[in-house]
Amino acid sequence: MLPFDPANYTIAAMACWFIGLALFAAGRRRAMARVAAHGFYLAGILVLAVLAAQLWQAMDRAPMRTLGETRLWYGMFLPLIGYAVYLRWGYAWMLYYAALVAAVFLGINLLHPDNYDRDLMPALQSPWFVPHVIVYIFAYAVLAASAIVAVKGLILHYVKRDELKELHLADNLVYIGFAFLTLGLLFGALWGKEAWGHYWTWDPKETWAFLTWIVYLAYMHHRIQRSSRVVSSLWILSLAFVVLLVCWYGVNYLPSAANSVHTYAR
Repeated sequence: MLPFDPANYTIAAMACWFIGLALFAAGRRRAMARVAAHGFYLAGILVLAVLAAQLWQAMDRAPMRTLGETRLWYGMFLPLIGYAVYLRWGYAWMLYYAALVAAVFLGINLLHPDNYDRDLMPALQSPWFVPHVIVYIFAYAVLAASAIVAVKGLILHYVKRDELKELHLADNLVYIGFAFLTLGLLFGALWGKEAWGHYWTWDPKETWAFLTWIVYLAYMHHRIQRSSRVVSSLWILSLAFVVLLVCWYGVNYLPSAANSVHTYAR
């Protein structure tokens, strides 16, 4: 049993985001309100970082073993990326969508809490375990932000008959996310060689990770070769995120996952 309740931290983080976003919406012309908005939004991220650190200390292992634990990191990274996008390009709407998506994943943790007492199997007791999971979850969060841009673009095209002006943002996010996906594949190969004696075994998780990498590579090639075809680019980017979710979540529910050594504990 943990000496603290992770749900309290999760609720506190979501409350900070709600207050911060409310202040962003209501106090755009008031300097003090803007400062408070930034403070509350960042405080929500900080609360989750403290939770991750306390879980790490309490369990004496990295909290990255179960799906719930990866959702915690995802919920921390995504608003951070939304905030970075806001600072870099000034798109305030990304703050709202990033916090909303993060709250959905954290809400799943509230509805289906982890027991947080799983020991690591010997294969996970490797120096490659933490960097492999961290870079992958960060990549997933960055690519989720790009998917948000894609969904917005499709809504503008089919509902409002308008054009998306932020496709360059999606491109930049995909470049960053793809780089971290590549690092994740390389770290995973090195980890696999150390733990099982093989760099690659075509395990179901490995196969879907490779498919995810290929689909995002296809998106980048499509943008270079067919830069004027915005709508098809948006569809590819949206479907790429679906493939990513299958890699992250869906593989656990496939029949072939019964023999996989890479699926998360549930």
